[in-house]
Amino acid sequence: MGGSESVDRTALVGELERVRVRLHQLLADASDESLRRRSAGTRWTNEQLLFHMVFGCMVVQALLPLVRVVSRLPIGIGRGFARILDAGTRPFDVVNYYGSCAAALVFNRSRMGAKLDRVVGSLIHRMQRESDEDLRRGMPFPVRWDPFFTGFMTLGELYRYPTQHFDFHEKQLTLDPPC
Repeated sequence: MGGSESVDRTALVGELERVRVRLHQLLADASDESLRRRSAGTRWTNEQLLFHMVFGCMVVQALLPLVRVVSRLPIGIGRGFARILDAGTRPFDVVNYYGSCAAALVFNRSRMGAKLDRVVGSLIHRMQRESDEDLRRGMPFPVRWDPFFTGFMTLGELYRYPTQHFDFHEKQLTLDPPC
């Protein structure tokens, strides 16, 4: 299962590095007051939303092994699994919200940049070791969990998800413009 197109690893590395650098820039420019401010269109503060943006990269680390396994199973099993996950969207949303609130207490402005550095480094290292065939492997995804999840995603598409998620949420930040 999967597409026949090849994955542009250089472009993906560039996107992940751009996100990593941008997070450091946002953290360096943000005042404590602006980090405590509510973001636009979410219930999170800016600091909590910034962590949630980091979490989008962390999620990919957890999903990669799952996709590797489920992509080798009959497609019906993957579809059933995605339907079960979609049915659990409401509890997922609650955990997603409160989890980011709690995690931002640990991975606050002074720690989340280093966390993203490690996660992006790990994703890049893993992606570079994937075969082209593996990057084309995929599985059905729960489309109600996130606007960037599609009904079927390959590993290559999953490596792109963190930048889509980051860019989407960056627009919701209400940080003060840099001086």
